[in-house]
Amino acid sequence: MSADEIRGAVHGTAPVPLSVLDLVTVGAGSTASDALRTSVELARSAEARGFHRYWVAEHHSMPGVASSSPAVILANLAAHTDRIRLGSGGVMLPNHAPLVIAEQFGTLEAMAPGRIDLGLGRAPGTDGATAAALRRSDTLDEGADDFPQQLAELTRFLDDDFPDGHPYARIHAIPGPVQGSTPGGVQSPHRPVIWLLGSSGFSAQLAGMLGLPFAFAHHFSAQNTVPALDLYRETFRPSEVLSEPYALIGVSALATDDEAEAGRQVRATALNMLRLRMGRPGLFPDPEDAARHEFSPMEEEFAASFTRNIVHGTADEVRAGLDDLQKRTGADELMLTSHAHRGELRLRSYELIADAYGLPAA
Repeated sequence: MSADEIRGAVHGTAPVPLSVLDLVTVGAGSTASDALRTSVELARSAEARGFHRYWVAEHHSMPGVASSSPAVILANLAAHTDRIRLGSGGVMLPNHAPLVIAEQFGTLEAMAPGRIDLGLGRAPGTDGATAAALRRSDTLDEGADDFPQQLAELTRFLDDDFPDGHPYARIHAIPGPVQGSTPGGVQSPHRPVIWLLGSSGFSAQLAGMLGLPFAFAHHFSAQNTVPALDLYRETFRPSEVLSEPYALIGVSALATDDEAEAGRQVRATALNMLRLRMGRPGLFPDPEDAARHEFSPMEEEFAASFTRNIVHGTADEVRAGLDDLQKRTGADELMLTSHAHRGELRLRSYELIADAYGLPAA
């Protein structure tokens, strides 16, 4: 596997490669179809502007997030792009049989050879009841604890290298390597690149021990970012995949033409997260809804704490914030997720950030 399938190129004055994390946000007054069309437009724009990769994240039972099926969304994005890397940020491995994931992402690799990332997480990506429905089991902790074993099984399906005598030795994930060893078959030089995702030290340490690239969710676990990246680098062992550590961080960033507008949108983002934490997820609220909401002292404290880690403001302010964050963390790549009620504001945010760094013109 070439390191170029992992490491991106730096464009303009950006300190590291820049990428996109898309939650396929559905705002109040819009539909999932609207959100998915915005994702296509955003992926095409990100490709044109030199962003390195474009990931979508698995979420369930959240009306304001239309990304319950990453593989389906990625197939659509693959049909509308040519160069940008596409992947999951991530697929929640305990929710699925490893063979199913190997088949889905093997299919994506066949559709878009050499540009598919398989980012894996061990959290449910939803509430406990929904996770139980997904897994057909109430033993949710068991799924997280079995993550290393599930990862090993998935990797063997992707590489088609179960040892003789293993119960799965005669089972093959297709599309996959077995087609190259079948009479008349031609082996593809690519397979999806596995990334481990995390918001604590568990996946950081596992990724380091396995020599895999690591993605940390700074956008909702900022206090753990530096300790997790330090742990990843300390435990890293060179592998066939990587000779040295490579870590990206997910960053919530919103640039607007007007600083006040950024503040209004971020306030709505805080209300959206507050409702989610209170077990009342809904469509992404508009700023007017957020302005009307009477925050209690406790809610106000939560909103202030949450928005503190959103890099927002004018393009120059966002660029300065991202530069500072990269210096503090030493991240090898910044993956930006922009939250706003309307799709055009999200598109504009990435355009402004690209312009601020002098990324290639569309």
